[in-house]
Amino acid sequence: MKNLLPLVKNSNKTTNFVGDMNQATRDYIQAHAGDDVRQLALRGTKDSEVDLTFALEQIDGRQKAKTKLPTWAAIDGIVYPPHLSMEQCSSEQTARYKASMTGKGRLVVDLTAGFGVDMAFISQGFERAIHVERQPQLCTISSDNYKRLGLHHIEVICGDGINYLHSLDHADLIYLDPARRDEHGGRTYGIADCTPNVLEILDELLEKADCVLLKLSPMLDWRKAVAELKKVREVHIVSVDNECKELLIKVKNGKGEKVKTTEVVCVNLLSDGHHQFFKFTYSPQAIYSSPSQGGDGGGSYHFLFEPNASIMKAGCFDLLAERFGVRQVDKNSHLFVSDKDLPDFPGRQFIIERITSMNKRELKEALAGIDRANITVRNFPMSVAELRKKLKLKDGGDVYVFATTVAEQGHQLLICRKKS
Repeated sequence: MKNLLPLVKNSNKTTNFVGDMNQATRDYIQAHAGDDVRQLALRGTKDSEVDLTFALEQIDGRQKAKTKLPTWAAIDGIVYPPHLSMEQCSSEQTARYKASMTGKGRLVVDLTAGFGVDMAFISQGFERAIHVERQPQLCTISSDNYKRLGLHHIEVICGDGINYLHSLDHADLIYLDPARRDEHGGRTYGIADCTPNVLEILDELLEKADCVLLKLSPMLDWRKAVAELKKVREVHIVSVDNECKELLIKVKNGKGEKVKTTEVVCVNLLSDGHHQFFKFTYSPQAIYSSPSQGGDGGGSYHFLFEPNASIMKAGCFDLLAERFGVRQVDKNSHLFVSDKDLPDFPGRQFIIERITSMNKRELKEALAGIDRANITVRNFPMSVAELRKKLKLKDGGDVYVFATTVAEQGHQLLICRKKS
C-alpha cells in the first residue's frame, strides 16, 4: 500500500503521539480498526475533530502489526509510525532472533534506531540502552512506546548516530541498520552505498564497542561483506517462512587477533515455532569441493529435498550434500535426492512419485489424472507460467512438479507429493 496522505480528505489536525489524541480520533480508530484503510482515506470524515491522517496511520499500523509485531498489536496505546517506517522495521521474529544472538551486557547502543523494534528486543538483555534516531517524530513515538512496554532502561536521543558515536565512551554492543536508499529514494545494497557507510567508521566502531552487529540487505553478497569488513566473526542469513529477510554481520575486534574463519549460520524462522538451522565455518582461503550429482536423475531415489531460502543465499550446496548424504540432480539445479528419509533436512521435503522427460507421450502418461499442481522451475528453459500453459495444469492442489535439468538426463519433471 502506498502513502495514504495524498488520498486523505478533511485532515487538518496534527497529532504527534497518542498522548495528544483527542476522544474523537480515539473513537474513530476504535470504530474502524478492521476496515479497509484505502476506502477510509477516500471516504474521509465529516467530523472536523478527527485527525484523519494520524487515525489512518494507526489503523494501518496495527493491522500490519497483528502479523509483523503480534505482541505489540495486543497492547493498547502502542503508537505506529508512518507507512514507510512500518514497512522497513524488523518483524518480531527477526528482532527476537537478534536478541538471542546478542546476549547480555551493561550497555547497548543503536545508532540507527528508527521505530525501535530491534532495540526493544535486543535491549532486554542489557542493563542500559541508548536509542539514537534523527527523525523527531520517530523518537517521540519510540519514547512513548518504550514506556508502555515497560522498557524504562532505554534512553531515546534525537540526533545523528555518527555524531553520537564520536562522543561515546564505550559500549558492550553497537547495533546499526544503515539506510539502504540513496538521496533519490532508490534502493542500494552495497555497504559503501548505505547511510552511514560502515566501512568509513568501522575502526571507530570497534574502538568504542566490544562487538558491532550490522543488519544489511539480504541482496548483498555475504562473501564480499566478509572481505570488506575483514573482522567478521559471524554471518547470520535469516529467513522467515522460507523468505530471506536479513543479513546480520557480527564484527569483533579481538584485541589484535586476526580473524581467519567466520561462522555462517543459515536460519529459517517458521511461523509454527520451529526453526531450521544449518551452520558451517567459512574461510576465504578454503577450496570447497564440487557438489555431488545424481547422474541417474533421481530414478532410484524416493525423496526430493529443496533447501530453504537462507541456504540458497549461502550457496553452501557441497557442504549440505556432504553433511546429509544427499546428491544434487545437477550442479546448477540446487535440488537434492536421496533414498533415505531425512526429517532434519533444512528445507522442504517431498516424496518422488514419477519422473518424466518432456516427451509428449511420457508427459501424458505421467500427468494422467492430474489437473492442478504447484510448479517450481530450477535450471530450466521455461518460466512457471509457460510450463503451466504447456502442461495445461491449474495452480494449487497437493501435487508438486519440479521442472529442472538433471545431469546426463537433460530436462526432466519430478512429480512429487509433500512429505507429511
